[in-house]
Amino acid sequence: MVDDTSATATAGRMGSLTSTHWVGIAAAVVSALVHLALGVGFLGDFLETGLGVSLAMGVSFLVATAGFSVGVWFVLTDRFRPTVYLLGIPFTAGQIVLWYALNSPGLPAPPAINPMSAADKLAQVVLIAVLVVLYRRES
Repeated sequence: MVDDTSATATAGRMGSLTSTHWVGIAAAVVSALVHLALGVGFLGDFLETGLGVSLAMGVSFLVATAGFSVGVWFVLTDRFRPTVYLLGIPFTAGQIVLWYALNSPGLPAPPAINPMSAADKLAQVVLIAVLVVLYRRES
């Protein structure tokens, strides 16, 4: 006999996700993938050049990847959702602020926007809006 308690529990948690949740999950996944690509790129640069800044940037992008990924996992598994929403807002906003600060040639001049950064920043703005809505709705 097969015990499908785990499958039923997972289906129950997944069934509690609204379209707003799925928009947030999609936005977080987009940002996680962008950060993963950048992190791997910087680590590759570090292996070629040995520049410490490339190592630091690579690790920081991978940490951001982990942050977005863990947040998605907590939401999907219905663990600590209001806390995830509340922590996700400054985490994601911090990504935007750091991007601006690290990519601006001189404040207040805006940084150049390439397609990858445009997709990432759009996803992050959407994610912040979704997190605010979900936090207000569920807490």
